Amino acid sequence: MRRIAILVLVLSLGLPQLTSAEVTSDQTKLILASTISGDISPKSVRSSGTGLVSAHNMMYRHSVTIYDSNTQELIKRIPDSVKLSDFGYSKYSGTYKGSPVEGSFSPDGKYLYVTNYAMYGKGFKKEGTDICSPADGYDSSFVYRINLSNYKIDGVYAVGSVPKVLEVTPDNKYILVTTWCSYTLDVISIEKQKKIKSIKIGRYPRGIAISADSSKAYIAEMGGSNIHEINLTDFSKKLIPVGVNPRAVVLSPDNTKMYVTLNIAGKVAAWDLVNHKSLGSVKTGKAARSLAISSDGTALFVVNFKSGTLSKVRASDLKVLQTVKVCAEPIGITYDALTARTWVACYGGSIKVFDNV
Repeated sequence: MRRIAILVLVLSLGLPQLTSAEVTSDQTKLILASTISGDISPKSVRSSGTGLVSAHNMMYRHSVTIYDSNTQELIKRIPDSVKLSDFGYSKYSGTYKGSPVEGSFSPDGKYLYVTNYAMYGKGFKKEGTDICSPADGYDSSFVYRINLSNYKIDGVYAVGSVPKVLEVTPDNKYILVTTWCSYTLDVISIEKQKKIKSIKIGRYPRGIAISADSSKAYIAEMGGSNIHEINLTDFSKKLIPVGVNPRAVVLSPDNTKMYVTLNIAGKVAAWDLVNHKSLGSVKTGKAARSLAISSDGTALFVVNFKSGTLSKVRASDLKVLQTVKVCAEPIGITYDALTARTWVACYGGSIKVFDNV
């Protein structure tokens, strides 16, 4: 109805018409389309870009749930139980449970990779916590690979303690995993099907963004003030001083700009990757957590955990365009390009889906 009313006004005033293709994401508004509930406690949500959205339900539900991005209907609930010995980890006998934190889809659309905050079963005795260091000796954990042809876990990879964010490189060469309590970026070779490297980051590594050409990765050190730029050819690195407590990282579609949430400050900051300088920041709410960007790069979406809000920010000048009350403790977010919808994970047990119209 809103689009029809705008079109009528444009015609009556004799103004030039915008086609739907010319309407950019920063010109639209967030409108709640649906609420998904059920046996979920989503820490994060992730769009595949090919019609699926996954939710990762931690140790509270021991599951990953997969939805149709168009209808929002549940396609599959995947338990996080595995027999580690079936995947070559012979020292672990019996069945183990995980605790899915975050997910990343492979660029070929065949797999979903999922981190597990901790593992549960014989041999796991010291579950990691949110305040930790490598000296604490917390249990290591695993990344799962879920085959999207049958929704079965068909791969398991050993990583450090309390893995959080993971991303698959666009060239499908590596899976990059930040390990919260090990203070590392773990690198899994898809060809070798195992971890091949651990890169020291510092206190509480979290968010990951990867350039479109797979040459660089950008890692948020949440316990510090820097983004670590990793050269994925030789694994050398340099620091980008974005501000205290960086959590989530996304890149503009042309990879010239980087956007970061600063959790304590409740801000979104922008950085020019070409000219190597700050482009400023904007306050969005209390405890700015996860971040997403529209496919055209004009709008940013950020959830403010302690404010219970979702903010839409114009990427070009960091102007807050809209802030909506979404739920208590919104924690995860993803933008689905196929439907132009924004999905928000509410830790309390629901997912909110917003149209951008």
